[in-house]
Amino acid sequence: MAHRTPLFAAHQAAGARMVPFGGWDMPLHYGSQIEEHHSVRRSAGVFDVSHMRALDISGPRASDFLRYLLANDITRIKNPGKALYSCMLNTTGGVIDDLILYRTSTDSYRLVLNAATTDSDIDWINAQAAPFAPVIARRDDLAMLAVQGPEARAKAIPLLPADMKAVLEQLKPFNACEHDQFFVARTGYTGEDGFEIILPNAQVTDLWQRLLDAGVRPCGLGARDTLRLEAGMNLSGQDMDPEVSPLVSGLGWTIAWEPTERDFIGRAALEKQRQEPPAERFVGLLLLERGVLRHGQLIIDNDQTAGVITSGGFSPTLERSIGLARVKTEIAGNCQVEIRGKRLAARLVKPPFVRHGEIKIPL
Repeated sequence: MAHRTPLFAAHQAAGARMVPFGGWDMPLHYGSQIEEHHSVRRSAGVFDVSHMRALDISGPRASDFLRYLLANDITRIKNPGKALYSCMLNTTGGVIDDLILYRTSTDSYRLVLNAATTDSDIDWINAQAAPFAPVIARRDDLAMLAVQGPEARAKAIPLLPADMKAVLEQLKPFNACEHDQFFVARTGYTGEDGFEIILPNAQVTDLWQRLLDAGVRPCGLGARDTLRLEAGMNLSGQDMDPEVSPLVSGLGWTIAWEPTERDFIGRAALEKQRQEPPAERFVGLLLLERGVLRHGQLIIDNDQTAGVITSGGFSPTLERSIGLARVKTEIAGNCQVEIRGKRLAARLVKPPFVRHGEIKIPL
């Protein structure tokens, strides 16, 4: 039986179409995926992301453990409240998961894991932990909401604990603050401003309803996917996976190579890959004809297979089909995509396609 978030009944009451996702029953949309998408780009939307899991890691050697576990270097976040985006790699340099790490105190951290990989992530983390003896707590008692859009912060701040208001008004991107079991981070997965709010399961339904009453639109997984695709953000299991290096998944910027003496899982494999000319690179794709780009479609250049689409779909903001893809390093400019037996014209572009409501590529 699929898991359900504490908001399952609230989703049904709001008319959500529920679908299975990563072992959970989740809302796909509440009537119009495209209208939900536009609400986030133009005003504010709220997503139930309680299927994602918070993991608290603490102890005298928690920092040492996380410096070994993650490809990015947590010493970059020296102060409590700072956030860091990183990949967690296997020994061959493949991406087990991408995640956000928050420093909550000197020796305490919070990881937020993707829903579909939560159990395997935790198994992997526990398997690497023994030499460092950290305290690892899976926080199944916590729910999570993402309030996103240009009006998201203004609409959300009055509904959060009053003692947080002054801090939240000044909170910078990729920072978080905590008060009375509320953990609020200025992060997101849509290419818009906003908050991700972690709070007790028992309090999430009340906050959800108050956000809706304040004019924040409920949004489902459908809009979340088109928003993150426009923002050029990777989807775990498609744009990256345990068989593929971050160096060819558009995530090379998340690897901290310095200091050279820091060992992390997957480093040896990545160092070897760095010394070899890359055969592939990660790009954006704009379809120039009518059709829809989808995961798995082949990219053709000079009648030869030159790559594969990892994510694709219709962009409501651009009113065009867009995608992310891994292609042979040498191809550039225009290419073709094989869709239902036809080859349609496309152009390689640099993501993001849309960020903070602005179109970032030439059409």
